[in-house]
Amino acid sequence: MKYEPVIGLEVHLHLNTKTKAFCGCSTEFGKEPNAQVCPVCLGFPGSLPVYNRTALDYAIKTALALNCRIQEYTKFDRKNYFYPDLPKNYQISQYDLPLSRDGCLDIEINGRKKRIGITRVHMEEDAGKLIHQEGVSLVDFNRTGIPLLEIVSEPDINSPEEAYEYLATLKNVIQYLDVSDCDMEKGSLRCDANISLRPQGSKGLGVKTELKNMNSFKGVKDALSYEIERQSELLEAGEKLTQDTRLWDIKSGQTVAMRTKEVAKDYRYFPEPDLPALIIKEEMITEIRKTIPELPGEKLPRLMRDYALSEYDARVLVSSQKAAQFSEETMQKFSDKNKKSVANWIIGPLAAIAAERNREVHELGISPDNLVELIGLVEKEQVISHLTGKAVLEDMARSGKSAQEIIVEKNLAQISDSAGLNGIIEEVVTANPKSVADYKAGKANALMFLVGQAMRKSQGKANPKVTQELLKKRLESA
Repeated sequence: MKYEPVIGLEVHLHLNTKTKAFCGCSTEFGKEPNAQVCPVCLGFPGSLPVYNRTALDYAIKTALALNCRIQEYTKFDRKNYFYPDLPKNYQISQYDLPLSRDGCLDIEINGRKKRIGITRVHMEEDAGKLIHQEGVSLVDFNRTGIPLLEIVSEPDINSPEEAYEYLATLKNVIQYLDVSDCDMEKGSLRCDANISLRPQGSKGLGVKTELKNMNSFKGVKDALSYEIERQSELLEAGEKLTQDTRLWDIKSGQTVAMRTKEVAKDYRYFPEPDLPALIIKEEMITEIRKTIPELPGEKLPRLMRDYALSEYDARVLVSSQKAAQFSEETMQKFSDKNKKSVANWIIGPLAAIAAERNREVHELGISPDNLVELIGLVEKEQVISHLTGKAVLEDMARSGKSAQEIIVEKNLAQISDSAGLNGIIEEVVTANPKSVADYKAGKANALMFLVGQAMRKSQGKANPKVTQELLKKRLESA
């Protein structure tokens, strides 16, 4: 490419508090429109806001997890603008003295690590929601005043792929903290992107465009890819770019001009007169830091070290905190030193069942003890085959029963004794004289064909290893 993209992301995050940022209204999602409002969040004259202490704790927790420096003195400001879903005609946000600054988040892209700087994490409130239908626009103020964090990255991102990885990594960290559900469909996590182009090798910054209306990480990636192409064509044609805000239209796959980009002075920021400044003492920071769990970046190398897992396996297991907790508990209960088989079952068959049900592995109703029992019956005791084990696993997820109960009820146990297998083997040898002759002529594949026939005749119950050994003896003795 002749031009290098320079990208910064602004992530808006709903905190999962029970009440709004400055009042006692519920934040529960999905209620009747305008059912969760009061004079404070609607901005009635004379109403006074009081900031939610839980939201403050969650904000500090998130900032610390992102390696930010918490400021001792921070305040709220009024960000003034008119929009139909903003009943006060201003948003309570933070401007020159935000909660935190100077953080970072490490991502991995194409096998290499890259550090993305985080300019600031600050607190604010959300606006309402406009609903456009049948030629009219309606407004729902239920979302108005829900506590938000704005996480602003440095312009350290240089491709749509890096932007995608940054968002995925950030979401994973936040879910580990349990401060937000990060559900993009509910609007709990939203992202705006700033992008400009500069000649390769240049250190300056080009004219930036802000992209909005992207409701998925893929949407962010696609919008950035389109914008790189659009801006490149304009620069090549010698046209001048203007700083503006554009909407991503998923149907057309294009960005559409919305308005000329505002700058800080357009918002006429001034200190929020109804809220006192906050003094955040070191003791408070220390106590909140203790609540931060082991994060994915720390858990990944530990799982590789403690359980001899590959980086790929460990990375899949840490993609969700609760799934990682379930996986580690299962590996700890598995008596065999080799934990790879446990990882294989969780990443493979169990994850497939979870995906079919649109759930995570820990939500299937299969306890670590029951999963360990199943894996042992397949891998160590060879009571059932691997194929039967996967069918039993599906039945466990459906019925909530243990593996042993299902095996007994359905008579699924493998036939491993020679007395039970010799009759089947004799039938297979008699019915397949050509394969017998091929084996005796030195064609090794013929043996596996005969094993397969024995498995079919036994309806999958024959122990493959024992069957192969008995078939060999039978053929070599003939």
